[in-house]
Amino acid sequence: MFRPVLVLFLLSFVLAPCFGRGISVDADEAVLQEQALRERAAAIAASLDDRHLASQVIMTGIDGKRRLSADMKLILGQCPPGAIMLFRYNLDTPKNEVKDFLDECREFVAAETGGLPPLIAVDHEGGSVHRFGPGVARLPAAAFWAEQAKTMGREGALAALEEASFQSGTEIHGLGITMNLAPVAEVLNGDNRLFLEDRSFGAESQFTTDAAAAFIRGMERAGIGCTLKHFPGNTGTDPHEAAAVLRKSREELAEMAAPFAALIKNQKVSAVMVSHALVPAWDSENIGSLSPAVIASWLRGTLGFTGIVLADDFSMAAAIDTPRASSSRLSPEAAAVRSLAAGADMVMAWPLNIRQIHRAILAALADGDLSRDRLREAAARIIAEKIRLGLIPLSGKNRP
Repeated sequence: MFRPVLVLFLLSFVLAPCFGRGISVDADEAVLQEQALRERAAAIAASLDDRHLASQVIMTGIDGKRRLSADMKLILGQCPPGAIMLFRYNLDTPKNEVKDFLDECREFVAAETGGLPPLIAVDHEGGSVHRFGPGVARLPAAAFWAEQAKTMGREGALAALEEASFQSGTEIHGLGITMNLAPVAEVLNGDNRLFLEDRSFGAESQFTTDAAAAFIRGMERAGIGCTLKHFPGNTGTDPHEAAAVLRKSREELAEMAAPFAALIKNQKVSAVMVSHALVPAWDSENIGSLSPAVIASWLRGTLGFTGIVLADDFSMAAAIDTPRASSSRLSPEAAAVRSLAAGADMVMAWPLNIRQIHRAILAALADGDLSRDRLREAAARIIAEKIRLGLIPLSGKNRP
């Protein structure tokens, strides 16, 4: 149970300036900040009714651009999501129109939830993964920085990467983006090269770790939380087509996932996206995004990750038609519920299936397949990130 409201109210005057863009705090202040933040987030999550609780753990795509349509408003009103993810079709308009559109999205959802604005997320890796139209600078691809290290030196390349990330983060934050579904922290190898191409920082594990850290620092300075992906890794199989199978021992997997482990240990990581790869050394039945062993035992337990676990898109063939030995094809809504029960905090949806996923979560709550404590835990992590980014005030009522 959270401390008395008076304590949080007083702490907010001390700590509120620490939230937001580019402001650092010393170790003692950071401990107090984290404690107050977690207590506030848990209190808000505990105050949510089931409809809003089930909505908070959903990240959804939306239709349209410039303005929310009447149909989209109806969907978002019924299932006001914890996060909205954007794609090129939402963003290929002038920058001022993008900003107005994202302001409308954020304000509409906040009004429907009594003050819980959504995280606004986008894949902004650089190179070919660039969702914006003309007028928004394109970051270089991740592979570019490994080449730069050869010509300008490792430290010079990392400093340039951090600055480029900061400048780009500042630009998209000004449009309303608060969450970047990047960087890729997978080391390039013979197995995953075909799938990742230039999206990886290269074949050297330490440089991948350092480059991902620089990317995150730049985005954080701009006020944007980042998402490491795709834990624990992939092969050359495109998950849109089929599930990858990582046929490695636990020791080999630990080496492969070393950048994830180092980044989780050494700096603030807002979120980790779990892939749809099957990892038999940890779980021979369930793909990673559906596996308590991968999420709760490995990512949470062994690596100590405490932030948001985000499951990759369940409309992919890798998720709904998997190589698991004992199950048939899964619907996106069934997969979403299983992922949350396995330990994920947020699942992806699309306008066509957000209602079905929302209803499936509510049904799982009602019949006990998904515990309310598990869902509150997930929602509290999402809300904590919103407080950290300054989207929700630290002080106030249990429900903003």
